[in-house]
Amino acid sequence: MLATSNPGKLGEIREILRDLPLALRPLSDFPGVILPEEGTDYEENAIAKAKAAAQFSDRVALADDSGLEVSGLGGAPGPLSARFGGPGLGDAERVDALLAALANCSGEQRRARFVCIAALATPEGDIVTARGECAGQILAAPRGQSGFGYDPVFLVEGIGRAMAEIPESEKNRISHRASAFGALSGAIRAQLGLVSRD
Repeated sequence: MLATSNPGKLGEIREILRDLPLALRPLSDFPGVILPEEGTDYEENAIAKAKAAAQFSDRVALADDSGLEVSGLGGAPGPLSARFGGPGLGDAERVDALLAALANCSGEQRRARFVCIAALATPEGDIVTARGECAGQILAAPRGQSGFGYDPVFLVEGIGRAMAEIPESEKNRISHRASAFGALSGAIRAQLGLVSRD
């Protein structure tokens, strides 16, 4: 199962792992799972979510924690990216809050990176994690119609397009989430019995 209720994230991870013979079931398929309150550390958050889901469902569970780190904000919002700007905001409102916070920032101050920690947990308590990053900078205004979260204002380094301007198939090869889950795929294959565990 995948410990998320975010449909955008679920779709991305399903696409990233589409070559593996597994059916990722979302959190909504397991009513009663209570994920722990997220803290300020990607790895701790990802592990806590995966462990809670695995123990409740008695299945191998995947989870991730990701965020946007901006130089001009001292690495914020980081693991608090989904709550940036205050409670109850949607993606567009969080983007507006980010742009307002960076209104007087330019050049290196607008350098940024997306970070993702992916975690696999078994009901027995085994944990494997992997990290992925994607470098870029924050645009002055949103561009593109794809993706979710901060994708419209994240200019991908070396590509010259906002993440939201990149086709999903390309994004799922270059994103921080693609990198993290790609690095975790060996452990997933081992759990599926597709490779030797030795």
